Amino acid sequence: MRTRVVQRAVMAAAALTASVIVVGCGPAPWTQEQPGASPSPAASVAPPVPNDLSSGSTERELIAGAVTAQVDYWSTLSMDRWTPDAVKPISISLVTTVTPNDGQKVYLQKATMIAIPANADETFGPLDAQIDASSVSPGYLVLSPYSYSQTFNVGPVDAAATHVTVQFTYDFLVQTKPDSSEYAKQTATDTLTVAIAQPENKEE
Repeated sequence: MRTRVVQRAVMAAAALTASVIVVGCGPAPWTQEQPGASPSPAASVAPPVPNDLSSGSTERELIAGAVTAQVDYWSTLSMDRWTPDAVKPISISLVTTVTPNDGQKVYLQKATMIAIPANADETFGPLDAQIDASSVSPGYLVLSPYSYSQTFNVGPVDAAATHVTVQFTYDFLVQTKPDSSEYAKQTATDTLTVAIAQPENKEE
């Protein structure tokens, strides 16, 4: 009789252990999606728009053959006023060095800016290109310590645009040797992404 009692106790303990193991393998209640629960807020948050002028200015080093250009970009319009309807200025200051420096000069023949507005889902048509072509031959002297400064304007963009990609092209002429009237052309390109500020919704 005692043997049977012990056997029944062992069998009961084994069954209890099995039930505990089964329960332990199930998903935790807090990991199950509750009926009617809304999605996590993070899933509906749009990613931040990159902005190369978020600090007000930026510097770039561009290399085109023997020419190295140091370019500073900035805007006199604060970023919170870069709204779709505003005229948005971008100023630049550019100076070059040449390697090897045998005494030849570097000239900027032409600077071009093209602005392309877009958002996360759509790219809009580019704005008209703005071109500053040198009015003197062979171009503007930009070999250090002489520099080039100019301001281009990004005009009104589509109201749905969240940023604008600004493409710059710089065409240089480099003397083949000092006092030579022969030149080699070098082209440098650069791109900035600037956020478009969204105006606050006005109450109707």
